[in-house]
Amino acid sequence: MNRMRAGRGGLAITTAALALLAGCGDMTLSEPGVKAPEAEDAHKPVAEQPVRTEPAPVQEPARTNPPREPGATQPFAFEVPARGDIPPATCAFDGFTMPANAKVYAAGAYGGKEADFQIDQSGHQATTIQVAVHEPHAPVVLLLGAYEPTVWSVGWTRGTRIAAVVVTGYHRQQLTGLPANVPLLISTYDNRGPCGYAYVGGEGSAKLNPLAREVFGRAVDVAYPARDGRAVVGKLPPGAALVTDAAATPVKEFQVKDAPLAGQAGIDAALRDGTLRPATPADLRAWEAARQRSQGAPDIPRIEGGDTERSSGMPYRSYTVRKAFAIPAGLNGAHSATFFVAPGVPLPTGNPGHSQVRLIEDGSCSGPTCGMR
Repeated sequence: MNRMRAGRGGLAITTAALALLAGCGDMTLSEPGVKAPEAEDAHKPVAEQPVRTEPAPVQEPARTNPPREPGATQPFAFEVPARGDIPPATCAFDGFTMPANAKVYAAGAYGGKEADFQIDQSGHQATTIQVAVHEPHAPVVLLLGAYEPTVWSVGWTRGTRIAAVVVTGYHRQQLTGLPANVPLLISTYDNRGPCGYAYVGGEGSAKLNPLAREVFGRAVDVAYPARDGRAVVGKLPPGAALVTDAAATPVKEFQVKDAPLAGQAGIDAALRDGTLRPATPADLRAWEAARQRSQGAPDIPRIEGGDTERSSGMPYRSYTVRKAFAIPAGLNGAHSATFFVAPGVPLPTGNPGHSQVRLIEDGSCSGPTCGMR
């Protein structure tokens, strides 16, 4: 997709465009568009913030990765920590004073919209959540939470000022869209963060108020659930423009370097390069014959008019592994698959999730669903 670089300040996206973004996995709120100079004014220091007694540090452009040559591509690598990868020492912002009239808003879900890549080493497929914030009457502090590894893209309306953001989760969380001068605290279970984790929905909701009180000194005013990878904080006016930082890191750049594609995208890539092929009834029969040889023939009486051959039937979403293969992340529930491993091919690596791995050579089966009917 061609990109247009915006000038300093930000970009504006209509709510109609935001609705379209929800259906486009490779587009985010940080997608460059129309220049909106007012974005800088929305985040200038106000009277509620403490007065500095020392010279303010010079703000560098908001980048989380090193500068690249024009047109070059570089996936996110853990060798260059992104903003928030290093947890704070305590569950508090350094040098931040909570505005007295601030609104505390929470947003999130167990997970967002599934992406086709991974952002951590958990073996879980990454998700994305786009957050639109509208609150022109008071400063806003955000508490964003998800269980699954998630990249958050934040946009706001003109006149909205986001004073600080806390992002929590069980697995790795990253945020893009906000200027670098907005205080950000990321605490996850995986990075041993001091704030623990919370999210909107299920058991995660019970942790929202305790966490908000610890870091902001107040409970959450309103929590907004994310649905289909989108969360709207406040009541977004029809046709309102959203602003996001022009130098925001594209979501895809948080991808773990050299990690295989996740979910069905990873399977499709393996089919294209010949690592996998669709399994056939012959593969199933060969595996069942090997299983009978290793376990012995079952003790079944003759069934008049029936078939004494016991076959489990061709598994749904089954593939045959033809060479070294890393199982993609995210193969859980309805996304799970059955992998028949051809004789002489090494056992696949990676997290099988709810999938099965069946070795044609010896009739063995590994995976949490083996033996289930």
